[in-house]
Amino acid sequence: HVQLVESGGGLVQPGGSLRLSCAASGFTLDYYSIGWSRQAPGKEREGVSCISSSDGSTSYADSVKGRFTISRDNAKNTVYLQMNSLKPEDTAVYYCAPGCYYSETYHEIEYEYDYWGQGTQVTVSS
Repeated sequence: HVQLVESGGGLVQPGGSLRLSCAASGFTLDYYSIGWSRQAPGKEREGVSCISSSDGSTSYADSVKGRFTISRDNAKNTVYLQMNSLKPEDTAVYYCAPGCYYSETYHEIEYEYDYWGQGTQVTVSS
């Protein structure tokens, strides 16, 4: 049974930090690029970050560049998203998914597959 499970969300004050985890079961993350996306109420899903399977290269949406860091631990079959200097506009449900890539045409992170976990809620509020 192939599954991706996100965790680590919560309520944090502006300027705070959170680390999200994306744990895979039923398949090996090594062979896939893995990305994080988010969806706020009333908005479309936005690609946030992507890490490649081959050389670990990363890409980020402009809105999070310099604040978020994606990493992977293949031994633990897990991908992380370290989020620092959080802002209220970062509030959303965060999802991880396989098959991400950066589209040079649209200047955004997109996905080959339409597969999503259950997500984890991040709320940034004072």
